[in-house]
Amino acid sequence: MKPKKVSLRALTVMACLMTMEIILTRFFSIHTPYVRIGFGFLPISLIGIMFGPFWAGLNYAAGDILGMMIFPSGPYFPGFTLSAFLTGIIFGFVLHKKQITYKRTFLAAITVCGLVNLCLDTYWLTILMGQGVIALLPLRLLRFAIMMPLQGFLIHFVWHRCSSVFGRISL
Repeated sequence: MKPKKVSLRALTVMACLMTMEIILTRFFSIHTPYVRIGFGFLPISLIGIMFGPFWAGLNYAAGDILGMMIFPSGPYFPGFTLSAFLTGIIFGFVLHKKQITYKRTFLAAITVCGLVNLCLDTYWLTILMGQGVIALLPLRLLRFAIMMPLQGFLIHFVWHRCSSVFGRISL
């Protein structure tokens, strides 16, 4: 089975969106040792909508690695790269080739914020920081309460504002 060829236009769009993800994550987010609140999910959700789970996961993982190499903000930990990959996969599975409704974007946001950010990322932080889950949970729950509705609303809003431009691009 031959792999599907990717157009130069699709690669260019993915590269631009991955660059936006790095900039939004590294420069336009609130960082604390235990919580990061930012908008890096937006470009990856757009990649997931347009190109599917594999490309969204690959771009988010690559963006995480490149972001750490270019703009380090602490030690590199591969668990967060796995979380980024899974986030892209989830956005792609839930949103690719589907009508983008609030119900669907909130489903993606609940899944990402609940499974990946609240559970998996908290586990990575317990390994990295050496603190117990109970110590990290209050801040992580606050992040969930902020980011889940924000992601659900913004993914829907941005896609419907930009779909006339992005809707014509495919692999």
